[in-house]
Amino acid sequence: MPIRHTGSCHCGAVRFAFDGEVITKGLRCTCSICSRKGALMYPDFIPGEALEIDAAEGSLGLYQFGAKTAKHFFCKHCGIYTFHETARRPGHYRVNLGCVDGVDTFALAVEVFDGKHLL
Repeated sequence: MPIRHTGSCHCGAVRFAFDGEVITKGLRCTCSICSRKGALMYPDFIPGEALEIDAAEGSLGLYQFGAKTAKHFFCKHCGIYTFHETARRPGHYRVNLGCVDGVDTFALAVEVFDGKHLL
């Protein structure tokens, strides 16, 4: 049964919520941006309409590169990557599990996705 997950950047200017299963594992991607930011992501795709985003005016930053299909969002105040719209499934998101309230990312199993050779 889905449960409500909430999260935020470090300073709290960017907040989000979504419904999903109990978080038991995370996903790491080997693409150039993911390997550099080192974040552990929610392993499932979250449909855009299912991700509730609450950001203070002017707080949500966007970074894109290459084909500019993926949209990487971060807080302009504290710099934390909170979530991104995926390149593989536009309109769907993954969130940074380090930003999800109550999740210990060091206790989770980790799956690796080879985004370096896919994109």
